Amino acid sequence: MAISKRKSLVGLDIGSHSIKVAEIVHTKGGRVLQNFGVILTPPGAVVEGSIKDQESVASAIKILYKNLRIRNRNVAASLSGYSVIAKKITLERMEEGKVEELIREEAEKYIPYDINEVNLDFAVLESEAEPEGGDQGKDEGSGPKQMEVLLVAAKREVIDKYVELIRAAGLNPGVLDADIFALQNAAEISLLEPETCYAIINLGAAELEINVVSHGVSIFSRDSSYGGAQLTEAIRSEFSIELRQAEQMKLGGMELDDQKKEALRKVVSKEVSSWVKEIKRALDFVSSTRAGDPIEKIIVSGGCSRIADLQKYLEAETGIPVEPLNPFRNLLIDHRRFDADYLEYMAPEAGVAVGLSLRYIDDK
Repeated sequence: MAISKRKSLVGLDIGSHSIKVAEIVHTKGGRVLQNFGVILTPPGAVVEGSIKDQESVASAIKILYKNLRIRNRNVAASLSGYSVIAKKITLERMEEGKVEELIREEAEKYIPYDINEVNLDFAVLESEAEPEGGDQGKDEGSGPKQMEVLLVAAKREVIDKYVELIRAAGLNPGVLDADIFALQNAAEISLLEPETCYAIINLGAAELEINVVSHGVSIFSRDSSYGGAQLTEAIRSEFSIELRQAEQMKLGGMELDDQKKEALRKVVSKEVSSWVKEIKRALDFVSSTRAGDPIEKIIVSGGCSRIADLQKYLEAETGIPVEPLNPFRNLLIDHRRFDADYLEYMAPEAGVAVGLSLRYIDDK
């Protein structure tokens, strides 16, 4: 028997390379995978999280919905890239109602956009400054207690375009999240053992997203303009071929002689090296500021996480165990409806869609 079906949402991940949807039904027996599917994003229609061709993307979403026969028209989508900023800030301890009054003024110090052009949200985090059992006032001679707040800001223009796109596809926008938080939700339900502190690295077509989570709370996030599209372009340039052929070569779908295999290996190694250096710099920074809270695991997601030897190279460079994200791991799956090999292959790319499908309409 389904629980809270009326409030459930379909996860809709609109990427620059592909569009994914996931539908999960919450039952007394657990979370059941009801639907999952993928369709390629029309070339150039989505660039670094920005919608460039609403009509073609809406058409692709309609086709995907029709093919999967999804009835629930309420969706959760997410923003990525530089259009959304998540920043942990420290404030003097106060009631949450007062934080809401102050947050706009504080946001102006951290948001590199006109404050009138963004939508703001926040979440009060558990403060490390307050010991368990401590009072809420001031310690003698230590000044006011402090609290940590996660500030999230998104450009209103980008939000409006996503809402317009979803409605153009005949769907209802229920929640608009951020990729990094959707992936965090997916990671948390898929972990075999709870991790005190771990990093989620999402390697997509156009972006590299890093999110470090400690005790269930995001403590650091960063976006960089690295991704599979850069590697595809590097391959195209090296071999003087079309982008379609370069993509096929990147995915191992072309027969190559030994000379071309070695040339491809060098191109891939160069690009992957730059990604790993960016990741290591970010994780080293986090480690330097939180000596007592080491990163215990790296979870990689996104289509580029499948690139040969990436995980091994990342583990060797960081000294931290690396594993691929599998958001389907702890879901109840009817294998008469879903091919197990297909889900295993798609798992690294499914994190955002699955994470979004865990949301409800009345979520903050």
